[in-house]
Amino acid sequence: MFDTDLINRFQQLETPFYYYDMGLLRQTLEACKNASDRYGFHVHYAMKANFNPKVLNAIQSYGFGADCVSGNEVKAAIAHGFDKGKVVFAGVGKSDKEINAALDADIFCFNVESVQELIIINDLANAKNKKANVAIRINPNVDARTHHFITTGLDENKFGINGWQLNDVAETLRKCANLQFVGIHFHIGSQITDLEVYKSLCIRINEMQDWFEDHGFQVKVLNTGGGLGVDYHYPDTNTIADFEGYFKVFRDFLNVKPGQEVHFELGRAMVAQCSALVSRVLYVKNGQKKNFLVLDAGMTELIRPMLYQAYQKIENLSRKPASPQVGKSESEDSGHRTQDSKFKYDVVGPICESTDCFQKDVELPESFRGDLFAIRTAGAYGEVMASGYNLRDKVQSVYSE
Repeated sequence: MFDTDLINRFQQLETPFYYYDMGLLRQTLEACKNASDRYGFHVHYAMKANFNPKVLNAIQSYGFGADCVSGNEVKAAIAHGFDKGKVVFAGVGKSDKEINAALDADIFCFNVESVQELIIINDLANAKNKKANVAIRINPNVDARTHHFITTGLDENKFGINGWQLNDVAETLRKCANLQFVGIHFHIGSQITDLEVYKSLCIRINEMQDWFEDHGFQVKVLNTGGGLGVDYHYPDTNTIADFEGYFKVFRDFLNVKPGQEVHFELGRAMVAQCSALVSRVLYVKNGQKKNFLVLDAGMTELIRPMLYQAYQKIENLSRKPASPQVGKSESEDSGHRTQDSKFKYDVVGPICESTDCFQKDVELPESFRGDLFAIRTAGAYGEVMASGYNLRDKVQSVYSE
């Protein structure tokens, strides 16, 4: 991702910032589009992963729909040109204000997560003399085999409707004249790299659609959710997610009946690898037991490692073997410093919190104040989760174009 010319460009910029490789983003989107189109599948981009305006414009240009989890995401999707007929609205806690705005926008579908929510949407739609399309989000109790903080499909999770509630769902749907049942929805978690998990999900989807049809409901849409993971350890080797293998699992194991549509909600796999957080070393603290690199980026710019204990590859761009030592004097680079020297550092941020640590005991070239660092695979749940804690400046974005 980073050649010498690009690193030289970074040297002139104020850090920290998110760097977006727009060419790589388009390659990823094209791979996803080609793989999904092969089977006639419909993909909605999960807006929560990244709603940078240039990123949204690129995604919309490929004809993807939008998967939204707030009223403002619905507004942003439509403002950026996403077809309102391809906008779905999920979330366990939709407010009346958000529901009303989505009704006014005539979105494709609400993914509903409780019986009470069905009643609320029906009442609000009735007040507007509208009929709302709804899909029932079912908790399939399938273990995603991922971090427990990003698992969403078990009985212990807050999301979705459990199997023992389905009779109440069916009864409520029959009573609600302002709801149009269109299908069933699932989402079992995020950063799933074991495709065998999706085979288990297909089995549950097949069972659930049979249940609804046995109870007199026509299932037009099978929404499988998303969660396809990316390679955080080797971003330069496995740059684009395995969209081919992912969609093929559903082609092979999902029982798709004539006239049915299969929908997906992918976020991370579409945007994660196209961006990195670029930062500078402020201070090097050498101790008896630990060496610390204090960056000018912290948990306010990228919170995933602190919130999920997530791994993201950390690189010293100033010490890349192919890169010149930009901005360093000969005396500073002489003597004990070599490209082959390796040291272990705790890479931390400047925030007044002990948890503000990107990674411990990272093996890196000997590093110095002013060195440029990149934290890779930061395009998903990076910039969107940035905060103003400690009254920090808002992190900026830089683009390849």
